[in-house]
Amino acid sequence: MGSGGTSAPDGAEDAPDGPEATPDGVRAGVAIHGTGNCPVVAASTVHDGPITGVNWTHAGDTHTEEFRARDPGAVDAAEGVPSPASVVDLGDERVYRYDRPRDRECACRIIEELDCPIADARAEDGVLLLTLHLPDLERLRDIVSALDGTAERVEVRYLVHGASRGDEVSDRTLVDRGRLTDRQCEVLRTAYRMGYFERPRDANASAVADALDISPSTFAEHLATAQRKLLEETLGKN
Repeated sequence: MGSGGTSAPDGAEDAPDGPEATPDGVRAGVAIHGTGNCPVVAASTVHDGPITGVNWTHAGDTHTEEFRARDPGAVDAAEGVPSPASVVDLGDERVYRYDRPRDRECACRIIEELDCPIADARAEDGVLLLTLHLPDLERLRDIVSALDGTAERVEVRYLVHGASRGDEVSDRTLVDRGRLTDRQCEVLRTAYRMGYFERPRDANASAVADALDISPSTFAEHLATAQRKLLEETLGKN
């Protein structure tokens, strides 16, 4: 028996003291399936590609929600979206807004009531996709448990642990490829494979467009949109 402290169990090292012993939380991508009361999720079932930029505010018992969509016809024809009003045309997509009564069964509201802000929200193919920044895994378990009665299934699609703080502070950024449509991913992959991004280029825009069987102007549009989304992911979160 020694004095002056308690020894660590066999095979374990003493935990370091100070801030370097504390990890910087987790970043989680959560897919919520079967939320039948979400208008944006309902609209995503008939929309080609993801509905992005989902944001909201509350005034009394009124819930005002905003989202971005590329296909106005699909939004106008979607059932379950209460009179969406076009707010601004951004060129390749349009911003919509609608009002509805606050719903206690809303998945986003349930998460926020656990004191967890939602970093990003989008919907695709009838699935609500959320990005969350959480202090620990226990908070993620609380969220999944709280959604049990609202959603058919909750899927954790990715989980990234924050870097422990030591002598150097890492500058890591997670890129959510789910923001890109299948077509945008195909354009980026083909351009990369053919050497479009090399200097000097192994293939020009016309050659890549021919390989994709699209016009150079369509290639340029897809490429610009995909690059903008990736830059938003890498630069907009710092």
